[in-house]
Amino acid sequence: MDASNGAATDPGQAGMVIVGGGLAGMKAIEELRSQQYDGPITLVADEEHLPYERPVLSKGYLLGSESRDSAFTHDQQWYADNRVELVLGDRAVAVDRPGHKITTRSGREVSYAKLLLATGSQPRNLRLDGADAENVYTLRNVEDADKIDAAITGLAEAGRPMVIIGGGWIGLEVASAARQRNVEVTVLEALEKPLLTVLGPQVAQVFADLHTERGVRLVTGAEVSGIETDSGRATAVTTADGQRYDAGAVIIGIGAAPRTSLAADAGLDVDHGVLTDASLRTSDPDVFAAGDIAEVDHPLLGRRVRVEHWAWANDTGPVAARAMLGQDARIDFLPFFFTDQYDLGMEYIGYLPPGSQPEVDLRGDVAGRTFRAYWIVDGAVVAGMHVNDWDNGIDPIKEIVLSRDPAKIN
Repeated sequence: MDASNGAATDPGQAGMVIVGGGLAGMKAIEELRSQQYDGPITLVADEEHLPYERPVLSKGYLLGSESRDSAFTHDQQWYADNRVELVLGDRAVAVDRPGHKITTRSGREVSYAKLLLATGSQPRNLRLDGADAENVYTLRNVEDADKIDAAITGLAEAGRPMVIIGGGWIGLEVASAARQRNVEVTVLEALEKPLLTVLGPQVAQVFADLHTERGVRLVTGAEVSGIETDSGRATAVTTADGQRYDAGAVIIGIGAAPRTSLAADAGLDVDHGVLTDASLRTSDPDVFAAGDIAEVDHPLLGRRVRVEHWAWANDTGPVAARAMLGQDARIDFLPFFFTDQYDLGMEYIGYLPPGSQPEVDLRGDVAGRTFRAYWIVDGAVVAGMHVNDWDNGIDPIKEIVLSRDPAKIN
């Protein structure tokens, strides 16, 4: 499907091309126009929808507190007014770097002066029989959210349980929404606690307790061995220790993988993501990467990082746009993420290096779930968060993390 809005400029004129219909690409377009760039902009995306933000899909939409349409920040008219050509439902399949053009699945060729790759991530799946059953879901796009929303409604009406495989952010946010809509939920987590590698054992326990108090059956150290089916529908999830968990629906939330194949096939440098400098420029000076796929040489952290959160897409898109215009734009912010589960709201800023063994400094009422936490590695504060401390918020924590000085913790 070619969903061009008819706003294209001279097709022979190479301009800015954005591949990917998520937040990073949309923010790049906004920045290009706000910086008075007046040339052609083309957005090429695999999905048929206008670009949208994803957090609402696992939060407000599944709770019923926000509409599906709230994920879409701009309507068709906005793209027309800003002279953005939309090529939707037509995935980019090749980048001809010497020829400065991309080719889409339909065979369409789009020339570029500068190219931004913002192709995002795709959910990881289980290589198990039954993982493709019709009531087994992952959550990444609007259609996924629609299906899970309908499943929660059906389970609540029928009094049937949901099994969630994976106790990460997506799994716990879906568990929160389902429990608040009166669905019985079991979460199967492979590690000793949910969110263990992200938060460490002390803070991870806060989230474990939060869910068990709300009636979630949290099973840790669980090795999923199979998904039982009947007539193409999942009926139960089994674990290696011989346990069987009845399931009217199954959610697989075991992480996501960056969509780097387009970049790799084009010969760009790729490791865990598409390698970029601090300006989000790839190994080709005319090709940039933003959002989930960008593995950035981060000037504040002194190492390469790749982040899969809303704020990273929101903030890297504009940096890439300014760099595409030849400005001296660089990453000057720390990774940030947030979650809302039941009555718990949390904001986190900083970066905890994988495999590190931090000291965790907790301040406030941990039992009452109004507190601050700081992660200290080799005498330096590398990350901090607050839970329900809205009177102070994230800004004072950010200053402490930027200073790296544990003496400033209060």
